[in-house]
Order: sequence, then structure tokens, then C-alpha cells
Amino acid sequence: MTKLALKDRDRMPEALRVLLETFPRDDWEAHPHFAGLVQFWLDRHLMFRRLLGNLEADAEAAIDRKIDPQAHKARISRYGGMLVSQLHGHHQIEDDHYFPVLGKMEPKLLKGFDILDKDHHALDGLLDRFTSSANAVLQGPGKPGPFHKELLSFGAMLHRHLEDEEDLIVPVILKHGPDALH
Repeated sequence: MTKLALKDRDRMPEALRVLLETFPRDDWEAHPHFAGLVQFWLDRHLMFRRLLGNLEADAEAAIDRKIDPQAHKARISRYGGMLVSQLHGHHQIEDDHYFPVLGKMEPKLLKGFDILDKDHHALDGLLDRFTSSANAVLQGPGKPGPFHKELLSFGAMLHRHLEDEEDLIVPVILKHGPDALH
């Protein structure tokens, strides 16, 4: 049996990746339905990846004492706050609008949208841990090492989720067009 929980899987089950055969990643940008919604949505995912990358690089610099602790705190506050708030908003829109509509377009992929919804709940817990770890650094003499470790753990789960989400959703939008979401 395939493990479907975010912490256990290394990708979506093949049965839920069927549209990738018709719409492989390498062809997405050339597709007529790419510009607009798909490009915007992937740019949001890129933003999450970049914010996480900035936080990881800063934490590594703090561990190596190559960044001023106050500058590090300011960057955690700015980038960490943006990451948390933007992820919450992004997931709410997906859960409340996109997943139900996309599931109606491709009923055979409903299980995949259910998995992604469960990922969001798992990520909520990880975001709470991330926030607590960030606050430990922000509110006092918190060491950057535990925060860095938390970032790596959170980042692995976020990257897994984003990739699986892209593999499921982008082909559906490319197939049906962005207007089908309204």
C-alpha cells in the first residue's frame, strides 16, 4: 500500500499523476493555457521556495556568525512572517475554491485533492512549529541551530507538497483551461 501522508510519501501515487503523461513539466510553459493563472500560481510556489531558501541561508550564516544577530532577527521576522501568512492564505484559497472545482473537472483525481487538503492540515502543524522556533530566536537568546533544523524539516515537507500539488493541478488547468475554474 502506498503511503499517502505528507511525511511518508516521496511523490503522489502514479494513478494520480496520469495527466502528467499528456502534460509533462517540460512542456508546461509552451502550452497556450500556461500564461496567466498557471504562471501566477507557479510564481507563488516559487516565492515560497525563495523565502524558505533565504531563511535557510540566513540561519546558516547565523550559525557561522556571518550575519549580525539583530539583522538575522529582522530577516526572520520579515521573511518568516511573509512565508507563514502567504502560505495560510494560499492554502485557504486552494481548499475553499480550487480543489473542489478542479475535483469536479477531474473526478478520477479527487483522492489527490483530498491528499493535498490533508497536506495543508499537516503543514499547519509544521507552520506552528516553525513559528515557535522562529519566536525562540526573535524573543531572546535563541540559538539559530534549532531554528535551522526546524527550517530543514519544514522545507522538506513544503517542497514535497508543492511538487505534488503542481504535478496534480497544473495538468488539470492546462487540459481544461483557466476559465473552467470560474
